[in-house]
Order: sequence, then structure tokens, then C-alpha cells
Amino acid sequence: MLTVRLAEERGHFRNHWLNSYHSFSFGEYYDPRHMGVSALRVINDDHIAAGAGFPTHSHKNIEIVTYVLEGALAHRDNLGNGSIIRAGDVQHLSAGSGITHVEFNPLKQQETHILQIWLLPTERNVKPRYAQQHFSNAVKREQWCLLVSPEGKYGSLTAPTEALIYATILPAEKVQYYRLATRRMAYMHVARGSMEFNGKLFKAGDAAQVSAGTSFHIKGLDGEQETEVLLFDLPAVY
Repeated sequence: MLTVRLAEERGHFRNHWLNSYHSFSFGEYYDPRHMGVSALRVINDDHIAAGAGFPTHSHKNIEIVTYVLEGALAHRDNLGNGSIIRAGDVQHLSAGSGITHVEFNPLKQQETHILQIWLLPTERNVKPRYAQQHFSNAVKREQWCLLVSPEGKYGSLTAPTEALIYATILPAEKVQYYRLATRRMAYMHVARGSMEFNGKLFKAGDAAQVSAGTSFHIKGLDGEQETEVLLFDLPAVY
């Protein structure tokens, strides 16, 4: 079974520095039909203006993964971490018992485009921690690259969650296959480009929920740019 979530159906927030699309209920956007899927709670598709960003704010007991598509994002927190992540970088913040941080676009003349993802944790009130890692286009092209996992398998970031996050980059007409375990479902989000899935056209921002135990494949379609897709392998019952 396939449930499609079109880009234009998402929640939308915009002010003078942030243009954000919400796949699930977040902030001022609330839809009881879209409260997350399994351990996946948030996918925010954020475009952040040059020199602007999120003021100091706090999180608790949530696993935050930031995937940078274009530009750069600076991060500072009360643990003493300070860094800049750029396109191809993935950042993981385990909020645990509580963390305060600030995020902003350090570039003066370029917009930053990120996907910010929130996952429900398997452990609560643990010591907060921070990590980041670069995943080149080469390791994602025409294969599923594991970005985040509970055990840090295959060089992925380690997060206390039951979710697995993969990314792939597909040139036009290239096909990628995936098989779900019996008790695992999937949520796929097209980060950029376009693809064909189950006979349907998916463009940037579109997503699909796939039922447990399914085998499927996707095909890149965009002749202008490669297609980039995030795949969330999730518990079917949560």
C-alpha cells in the first residue's frame, strides 16, 4: 500500500527570513491527520535567508537530524559545540535531558536550504550530545547510503532511535531498489529532482508512505539535475 503526500499539501510558514514547509504538524501548522509516521515526527523543508536564522531556543527528548542541501548552517549550543555544516553534511543533535542552541545561515549573499528532521528517541533524559558527518555525493549516487542508525552501522551517525535514515542520488533513468522487513515500513521524501515510484511521478517535496514488508524501486527522472531522495525505514508498529 502506498500513501502519497504531495508537496503542495504540506503546511507552510513564511516570514522575512524563513520559508518553511512542514510535512507534519509543527508550530502554527496543525493537522491531526499528519502528526508524524512511526518514530518520524518532523520533516521541515527550510529555506533560510542570508545572514539570518533561528534565535536561541531549547529542545528536550528529541533526536534532531539536519540535512544540508545548499548553503551552510552555523550551530552553537550550551555544551560548547560550535560548527558550520555545509551541503552534504548531516548533523545530529540528541537533545536528551535538555539542550539550548542557536542556528543561523552564516553566508552573507546566499540562501541556505536544509531539511530538519525530528525522530522520537528510545531513551529519555540522557546526556545531550552533538555530532556531524559529511556524506559525499559519490557515496550516495545509485546506492542507499545509511546516514543515521541506532548502532552507527556502516559509518553512519549513531542515534538512540528505531529509525534508519538513508539517502540516494539518482541520475535520470537510473533505478534503485529496496526491500522492507516484515515489521518495518518506510517514508520517502524527495529532496530535489523528480522520480517515478509505483507508476506515479514525484517531484521535490513530494513524499510517500510505504506499508510493511514491501519491495519497491524508484527511478530518477530529472534530466536537468540528479534526483536526491531520503528514505526512512521505520517500525511498522510504534
